[in-house]
Parts: sequence; structure tokens; C-alpha cells
Amino acid sequence: MALTTCPICDKRISDKAKICPHCQSALDGDMSSARRIKQIEQSTRLMTHSFIAMTIFIAGVVVWFWGGDVASGPRAIVGGVLFVFGFVGYLITRVRIVLNKRKQL
Repeated sequence: MALTTCPICDKRISDKAKICPHCQSALDGDMSSARRIKQIEQSTRLMTHSFIAMTIFIAGVVVWFWGGDVASGPRAIVGGVLFVFGFVGYLITRVRIVLNKRKQL
């Protein structure tokens, strides 16, 4: 008896198990479609995170340059924080997307 990974929940289970004890999914038959669905869901989730990070970045730029002049005081702090969090979040998410695509190959 060896341990394998459930294609649905990624938890370790026995290779002889007919049903995953964690997520209750049936393990009989071809599981390639379940793996593909999981990869698509992960890719969609990462693209959503990327969109949110880009939106935060753009909001930071808008706050920073609102009114035609460079921000000062609290507006500069808010704009800078949004700018940095959006930019760093976007970069991290893009790296995760590349790693996820490499994992699919």
C-alpha cells in the first residue's frame, strides 16, 4: 500500500482507496478531467488576483496625480501605499501564474 495524492483536494491518501476520505470524491476511472478542472480553477483564481492587484496599482496612481499636481500630505501616503501594494501584488501574482503554467506542462 502506497500513498498518493487526491486529484481533487491534494491530500495524501492510500492508492487503494475508492473514495477520498477528505473530500468524498470518487477515485474510480480517469481523473484527468478532474485535474484539468482544478488547473483551470487555479488559473482563473490567479487571473482574478492579478486584476485586483492591477486595479489597486491604478487607484494609487489616480490618487497620487488627482487634480493635476503631485500629491502631498495624507493623499501622498495613501497613493504611495496603494501604488506599492498594487505593484508588488501584481508582480507576485504574475510569478505565480508562470509557475502554475509550468506545473501544467
